[in-house]
Amino acid sequence: MANYSALIKGFLIPVAVFVFWFAGSFFSVWNSYLIPSPADVVGALSQITAEGTLLKHLSISIYRVFSGFFVALLLALPLGVLLGMFRQLTPYLDISLEALRHIPPLATVPILILWFGIGELPKLMIVVMATFFPIFFNTLHGVTRCDVKWIEVAKSFGMNPRNIFRFVVLPASLPAMLVGMRLGLGYSWRALIGAELIAASSGIGYMILDAEQLSRPDIVFIGILTIGVMGTMIDWIFFGLTQKLIPWKLGEETDYGRG
Repeated sequence: MANYSALIKGFLIPVAVFVFWFAGSFFSVWNSYLIPSPADVVGALSQITAEGTLLKHLSISIYRVFSGFFVALLLALPLGVLLGMFRQLTPYLDISLEALRHIPPLATVPILILWFGIGELPKLMIVVMATFFPIFFNTLHGVTRCDVKWIEVAKSFGMNPRNIFRFVVLPASLPAMLVGMRLGLGYSWRALIGAELIAASSGIGYMILDAEQLSRPDIVFIGILTIGVMGTMIDWIFFGLTQKLIPWKLGEETDYGRG
């Protein structure tokens, strides 16, 4: 019952915005060219859905997001665990990682286009850069916060380092890792759309830019709403999976990787 109540409360603002949008369009409060009516948006949605345009661009964007996400996962998780387990290595990488963390992924778009053109590789690299640090820093945070007392108890039972990591460190740090993955997935989606707006010939970002150039604000609205809906759905699905995959409570969301 509490979940349904929260869901209803969560929809109050979107419903209010939709009512305001509908009423403003009905009474011609604003220029319909700048803000198309809900009916125009629904009509355009039916058109591009029937033509397969929306599905084509959406599937390409989703493929790019998850490809970049898994590459970043393969890089960030092992590095976070390594630096968390062997803290003496941190000084060698700390300055470099901090400097790279503060470079916005989209700032690298011009040089990536210069090096690799406007193919798939630059967009994949943008997603990897956006996703890497939330996963890395949350993994590092989770591993370093593992209670030393638990490790000492494991050692007293004769566990070797491999089993200590498997049965003590990993379960303790997994909630933080999952939070990092969740943040990284959201960051990857936003970074990809930005990259597609700048340099792409397909994807939701490209669809929005193309619609703007063709003076189709209804399709621009569809693209924006699609980004919001898909991002929310991906986040909900991932959060639901994490709740089922681990029997213990998820760690609190940290600010590592934000910014």
